[in-house]
Amino acid sequence: MGSLARITTVGLMVAGLSTVVQAAKLEDVAPFPKPEKGFTRQVIHLAPQSQEDCYQVEILAGKTLKVDCNRQRLGGMLEEKNLEGWGYPFYRLEKVIGPMSTLMACPDGKSKQDFVPVVGDGFMLRYNSKLPIVLYVPKDIEVRYRIWSASSKVESAVQE
Repeated sequence: MGSLARITTVGLMVAGLSTVVQAAKLEDVAPFPKPEKGFTRQVIHLAPQSQEDCYQVEILAGKTLKVDCNRQRLGGMLEEKNLEGWGYPFYRLEKVIGPMSTLMACPDGKSKQDFVPVVGDGFMLRYNSKLPIVLYVPKDIEVRYRIWSASSKVESAVQE
């Protein structure tokens, strides 16, 4: 079955346009390490864009928790590592703390299941469709992501 057997099709929605990306298996890109015990390896393949410097990727790592009317969040730091001998980045979320919450009174007393993100340093990444984004996170953490794009309109500052 040659190289076609190693290609998977991933559908993505980016900036309102539906695109299909041909993504090679991670092992075909580089020898990223297997996840350590207690961690999972999550991979994001991005669609090519004409001006990738106008895009960023926001990593939304978190858990689905029972929440009330208060704002909930988890704490952590996404640390960039380097794949030795290759120079490719990968990311590790070592420790997640919380949840932390505002302390407002919730008069209705209702609660619901909602995704609570980890908030901290390192969660906005440069857009690069040539390399997958490889993340190692604790087993109980789910990884989601959002694509941010810059407006084509550029404003000028006023000198005062």
